[in-house]
Amino acid sequence: MDTQQLERLFSVQGKTVLITGGSSGIGLMMAEGFVRAGARVYITGRKPEPLEDARKRLAELGDVRAIQGDVATPEGLDEVVKTISAHEPRLHVLVNNAGITWGAPVEKFPASAFDSVMAVNVRAPFQLVQALLPQLEAAASAEDPARVINVGSIYGVSGQVMKAWSYGASKAAIHHLTVSLAAELAPRRILVNAIAPGFFPSKMTHFVMKDEGRRAEMMNFIPLGRPGAQEDVAGLALFLSSRAGAYMTGNIIPLDGGVLAAR
Repeated sequence: MDTQQLERLFSVQGKTVLITGGSSGIGLMMAEGFVRAGARVYITGRKPEPLEDARKRLAELGDVRAIQGDVATPEGLDEVVKTISAHEPRLHVLVNNAGITWGAPVEKFPASAFDSVMAVNVRAPFQLVQALLPQLEAAASAEDPARVINVGSIYGVSGQVMKAWSYGASKAAIHHLTVSLAAELAPRRILVNAIAPGFFPSKMTHFVMKDEGRRAEMMNFIPLGRPGAQEDVAGLALFLSSRAGAYMTGNIIPLDGGVLAAR
């Protein structure tokens, strides 16, 4: 295999990518990777100011557009679907990354926290796949299928969820949904995989990163001794979206620095 063949194997040049929750955290890390690799990237977010800040930052690197809306609401979901449908006849990669969490002791955990977390972390990914099937199918070929990447979590596998009861349940659910959709959509040349991250710097984990004691405890918990980095998650997302990942579907891939392996 020569250098050009190798480059094509891992290329996403010219592909169209939609990343929900792409204005911060892991979503922004993946968006930067796709933009730098030559894809056209749409990012979504609930809050206009952080979304616009992310768009401006990424626009210095390549082709990026922003769609403001909460994908857990009918209005927000409709805005995302309408925008993609109006501008893109083909969608090569859908990354269902938007997610929320909620923490409270088991005795005080509210029912509303299950409803809101499941709506964002499980229902919205399913509805987006459902609504964008025409664009995904239009982008798919036998050699290079369309891709859906769901962002799960190692907490969908491990019971250690720091009292975020609905979060762990939602991530287990998105893992299961990934496998079910993979089996259903494979004949339509759409691959569905999930990335299950461990500890990455984000707004969700800021409370750990800002506390030296908690941060040191977390680093001791991770066999590789460091948090995940932008290159780690972007690299895996690019692999799954390139020709190199065209024979993978229905996989839940831990990206955790060895946490699950050590347990």
